Amino acid sequence: MARDCAFSWGGKSSALARLGLAFLLFAAPHAQAFDLQAHRGGRGLRPENTLASFEHALRMGVTTLELDIAITADGIPVISHDAALNPAITRDAQGRWLQERGPLIRSLTLAQVQSYDVGRINPTSSYARAFPDQQPRDGQRISTLAALFKLVNDLGAKDVHFDMETKINPHHPESTLEPEAFVKTMLEVIREAGMTQRVMVQSFDWRTLELLHRLEPGLRTMYLTIAAPDFHTLTDGSWTAGHLLADHDGSVPRMIRASAENFPGVIWAPNYNNLSAPLVKEAQSLGLQVIPWTVNQEPLMERLIEWGVDGIITDYPDRLREVLTQKRMPLPEGVKN
Repeated sequence: MARDCAFSWGGKSSALARLGLAFLLFAAPHAQAFDLQAHRGGRGLRPENTLASFEHALRMGVTTLELDIAITADGIPVISHDAALNPAITRDAQGRWLQERGPLIRSLTLAQVQSYDVGRINPTSSYARAFPDQQPRDGQRISTLAALFKLVNDLGAKDVHFDMETKINPHHPESTLEPEAFVKTMLEVIREAGMTQRVMVQSFDWRTLELLHRLEPGLRTMYLTIAAPDFHTLTDGSWTAGHLLADHDGSVPRMIRASAENFPGVIWAPNYNNLSAPLVKEAQSLGLQVIPWTVNQEPLMERLIEWGVDGIITDYPDRLREVLTQKRMPLPEGVKN
């Protein structure tokens, strides 16, 4: 897919020139610094993926806001980890907890989506036991992506970046828009906000990332992977746009590089359980950054930093800031106004 785009730009030399310019733009100081990413805005501290969580992270000081994208029935990108309303965090207009999985976001208009309150965790859910320190903020709604960009601009957080995941599942195509429509809808908002240089897009579904290489070649892409008994994205090519480990000597970094070809700004985001020091070095030798997810324990943060990872995605940015402080590493400044 990315190979085809080289010729659509007027020949191979033109494509190389554009890629060279993109490398200069995106191998910027941000790409060199340690990337402290607040997962879902820092869901260990504030309600996930809400403007309240993002503002809290911005005031604390993070490099990047990590978030998830869904698309409503009227074509608006909103920030939600789940394709359907999650009963663990969702109350209706009467304040009643959803008793089961709610409707798909793609089936609801923005007005319908925002009629629900996602400002606290249902105290009877297992999710509440997993994040007992999360402070509720009643009245929070599922936000649009445009509203997050506005919040960041209003706060003057000019150096903060965004890591947004396309919530697309190749095994459940009915749950979301198909990849190209999804990506184009999201890209329109990113471009309108002038944020292409501050956004990286991540996905387990690598079709998304290969589309982005064609549609917005300079935008950073993050290849999500996991190999676990209950969720494994590297087995049969369904998640990896047809790429197979067997064709790359069992190497995930090599498979990512094959998918990304020579495009710059490419990141590997493995589940931390699947990472090792040699894998970090292999990936970096191929020109990939390595930013594992989701790392919440301080000793593990310390170990990964010692391995040389380029950043960490965490539910607890305050803990990661403490680790960076102990290691005398630079800290991102929080917004003051």
